Amino acid sequence: METIVLIVLAVLLLAGLALLIFEFRVRRPDALVLYEANGKIGVRRGLFYPRHFSLPLKRATSPLQLTVEAGTVGNLVVRVKLVGSAGPSVEHISALIRVGGWDSEAVARAVDQVRILLQALVKEYTERTDIGAISSPALQKHLNAHLRQIEEQFGIELISLAVQSIDPVDPKIAEALRQQEAARLMEQTEQLHHQARVVAARAKFKADEEIAEMEHTLELKKAELGKAQFQSDAELARQRIEDELARSRMRLDFEKEELEVLRRSPELLMLTPQAARLAEASQGLKNARTVISLTPQELANGSALFTLFRNLLQKESEKSDEAGSDGAITPAK
Repeated sequence: METIVLIVLAVLLLAGLALLIFEFRVRRPDALVLYEANGKIGVRRGLFYPRHFSLPLKRATSPLQLTVEAGTVGNLVVRVKLVGSAGPSVEHISALIRVGGWDSEAVARAVDQVRILLQALVKEYTERTDIGAISSPALQKHLNAHLRQIEEQFGIELISLAVQSIDPVDPKIAEALRQQEAARLMEQTEQLHHQARVVAARAKFKADEEIAEMEHTLELKKAELGKAQFQSDAELARQRIEDELARSRMRLDFEKEELEVLRRSPELLMLTPQAARLAEASQGLKNARTVISLTPQELANGSALFTLFRNLLQKESEKSDEAGSDGAITPAK
């Protein structure tokens, strides 16, 4: 009996294990596992999930390519090509299930609905715009303004969306537009070149003006420096002249004092450096003679120098006479 119970338990255990293996699956990292509870859609975060009570959706992005032929003002048809990529929006997963259904192809069906909406948006833009005013940036701005609406309404996040090209269906219109665009670009280029030349000319004029102002300032500084140098040289010359005059006055005063001393004491004339050098030179010569030249006016007026030498000669003559008289009397004794 116990053996039968163990066998039954083992069978039940194996059956439960097989049921778990059959029912539960491992959640892949690139998948969203959805479940429904109380009328709301939720996302399972665990590693395992029951496959009969869950809906796995791939989170991989889906390519989006769309070609739209739409009319413009004047019933001119243009061909617009859009490219991008889309993926499920986790924040608005309920809208995704509502549009795409409880199915693994929900994302693809929702993307198809987004294509239809994008086509309508492109036509809305082109129908109220002239063909010459249609541009990729303007259309891109118009589409980007509805991205939030698309995500909330369809549960699809447009990861990227770009306008690939906008071309008229009629080749003649396309060629005319290309020529018009080429002319516009050439005109814009010429305007840019003209602006560049104007800016360069203004810059050159400003630079020349600054250089001229700097040169003028430099010349003024040179003139100021020259004036200061001239004043300094004039001051030095004046000081030099004053010093020279002062030395000349001092020399004149000294000579006056010297003449006054010699006039008072004529015997000091022999002690002057000129007389000393003259005497020294005459001692070295055997037949040296001292010659004193006096003008007739000095002899007639009785100059001090002539008087001095005359007195000196008289004194020397008197001394010689006295010496001769003493020599004549001495032998008589």
